Amino acid sequence: MSKIKDIKTTVYKWTGPVVPPQQNFCTNPTDLLKQSEDKMKSFRFHKWLVCEVIDENNLVGIGNAALAPEVTKKAIDCYLKDLVINEDCFDYEYIWEKMYRHTMAWGRKGVGMVGISAIDLGIWDLMGKIKKKPVFKLIGDRTKEKIPVYASKLYSQPLKDLQKEAEIYLNEGFKMFKMRFGWGPKDGNEGLKNNLKLVNAVREVIGYEKDLMLEAYMGWNLDYSKKIIPQLVKFKPKWLEEPVIPDDIHGYAELNSLGAIPIAGGEHEFTYYGFKQLLEMKAISYIQYDSNRVGGITAGKKINDLAEKYNVPVIPHAGQMHNYHLTMSHKNCPFSEYFPVSQVEIGNELFYYLFEGEPKPKNGFIDLSDKSPGLGISINKKYNSNFQILN
Repeated sequence: MSKIKDIKTTVYKWTGPVVPPQQNFCTNPTDLLKQSEDKMKSFRFHKWLVCEVIDENNLVGIGNAALAPEVTKKAIDCYLKDLVINEDCFDYEYIWEKMYRHTMAWGRKGVGMVGISAIDLGIWDLMGKIKKKPVFKLIGDRTKEKIPVYASKLYSQPLKDLQKEAEIYLNEGFKMFKMRFGWGPKDGNEGLKNNLKLVNAVREVIGYEKDLMLEAYMGWNLDYSKKIIPQLVKFKPKWLEEPVIPDDIHGYAELNSLGAIPIAGGEHEFTYYGFKQLLEMKAISYIQYDSNRVGGITAGKKINDLAEKYNVPVIPHAGQMHNYHLTMSHKNCPFSEYFPVSQVEIGNELFYYLFEGEPKPKNGFIDLSDKSPGLGISINKKYNSNFQILN
């Protein structure tokens, strides 16, 4: 038994250098609205929540959340924290259900579940530290020698610049790549042609022996997706990711049923129940939850097992240590996403500046240490001067 004594939340706001926003950088749900301001503003992560779960022996487990960190902090501090204090961290299933059911009226999806996820990750990190074992050893052990990872960036940009970036990842030994689209339904046939040019440019660099994944980041609708998919088939993509908004489950199902390109999604879905519906409707061919929003490792484990029954692989969003442990521990998780280390832009890169302990890829693979207890991360002091701390 190890009782939880306290939960401490801290928001870290990045104040260091940032790559300025570019036009047609990445499609997203706001593209269908009439607006002229920076369309990616709502989808940048320049703040991050750290959730410390502290036990009676002052051992600290670290959880985290990227979505709406200041609001998530409020959800934890005002609602979730008191539900968890004095509980035994090894009763993680009970703790999860307690948080879930007490916040059912408002927390089963969105910010409430992000808060539950952050605490759950901290609990698993704490349990690993108590047992002196990495988390993947607690939830299924090592199912693969190393984890294959795909280079995930390649946002819309001038074609020559896009090709130079793709060549960098190719030379680093990556065998799988993911790129983004820059145009959507409002941009008409000209925008559609520009999207095709982006894909062609990357294929010219990596060839057709390497896997290429395509992401629309919720920026299209069903009609546009059905129009462009037949023209994308010739590029042999491994999947098309988030072509429509997450709530358009019937749209997902219709596109997946076409059989032209496998449809991937789930980055913005929550809990076992959300994925149960997607799987029952045959709406996706690849699942991409993120454990720092889906319900933590406790929820991720259940989704992995459920997806295996439907023969649908799970490739968690964003890589990062909380997801790598789930990938390592389950044979239905064949590979992982990896965001190349770069100057802060969208904000996914912030994880590398805030935490240390992330494995570095070698020839398209990463490995997890058998000797690093818990999730294997700690706060990175090197970039303290670039963060404003919001308690």
